[in-house]
Amino acid sequence: MMADIFDKLQPIVDRYRSIEDEMGQPDVAADYARLRELNRERSGLEELAGIDSQHRKFFEERADLRALVGEGGDPELVEMAQLELEEVDRRISELAQRLKIALLPKDPNDERDVIVEIHAAAGGEEASLFAGDLYRMYQRFSLEQGWAVEIMASNPSDRGGFSRIAFSVDGKNAFSRLKFEAGVHRVQRVPETETQGRIHTSTVTVAVLPQVDEVEVDIKEDELRIDIFHAGGHGGQNVNKVATAVRIVHEPSGVVVVCQDERSQYKNKSKAMTILRSRLYAAEQERYQAAISTSRKAQIGSGDRSEKIRTYNYPQDRITDHRVGLSVHGVQRLMDGGLGDIIDRLIVADQERALASVSA
Repeated sequence: MMADIFDKLQPIVDRYRSIEDEMGQPDVAADYARLRELNRERSGLEELAGIDSQHRKFFEERADLRALVGEGGDPELVEMAQLELEEVDRRISELAQRLKIALLPKDPNDERDVIVEIHAAAGGEEASLFAGDLYRMYQRFSLEQGWAVEIMASNPSDRGGFSRIAFSVDGKNAFSRLKFEAGVHRVQRVPETETQGRIHTSTVTVAVLPQVDEVEVDIKEDELRIDIFHAGGHGGQNVNKVATAVRIVHEPSGVVVVCQDERSQYKNKSKAMTILRSRLYAAEQERYQAAISTSRKAQIGSGDRSEKIRTYNYPQDRITDHRVGLSVHGVQRLMDGGLGDIIDRLIVADQERALASVSA
């Protein structure tokens, strides 16, 4: 049974090596679009190729140890070989479990960079402040992962938060981990402006969108209405004097994107188009998923922003992730970027669900 699952790796490894050979060809190296496509496919097969390499190594070790045990000889050496053989068998068994998970159908967006959009929902200024806290949490977590973060668009609030903020996160497997953050985040705490110590409940929505290339989303110029205007609010005198802010309306869908953080009209337009492409791509994917799946409610990280996914209870120093029934202490550690453990739990729960559905 175990050998059968490892046999599935051979065509995958053959394809992996074929991609590496093709990427080394001069005509492919000069074709950026083709090279990017091949690199993305290669990245998706990298883990499986690594598992195959480890399995071949363990298989050879096991054959040598079995031969040593079978030959007999020095009882002490035979006993040591038997113990090592048991350890190799255990590691092969663990590798087989890793392979089962690695062979599960992949989210085609897992390798992509992302755009995260945070919107203050219920709770007024307190919701805006918490939106700012969440942005800083994701920023710190991303920097710990070695990912690059850049603000794409924002509406700062008077007290230092954001009524909305959109930012890009560029780095390996960014979408595969951050996608679990999509949904409604609820905070329970005493606001700084509260004089009687009453706990307020506020909510913030988070959307996690895969970044896409221009060629992947067909946006026609005549479908866009582009307005240039003077930026308002925060940013100093320059943003108010020079017309650099950009509003893009995609008329067929009604999607509106506004960018005014940059002092360059060109940069604001470029960022707005990046956000627009990601929103349209995500909307099309949601329509597709809704058409083929009736079990979205069972999925971890479905991206439905109507779902309350997590509660941050400051007075009790407790974070509760409602999707997996997880409650842990340490709100400040989490807000300082310590998000990895919770995301790991969500990934494991998602894998267990997927394995169960395959076995059923």
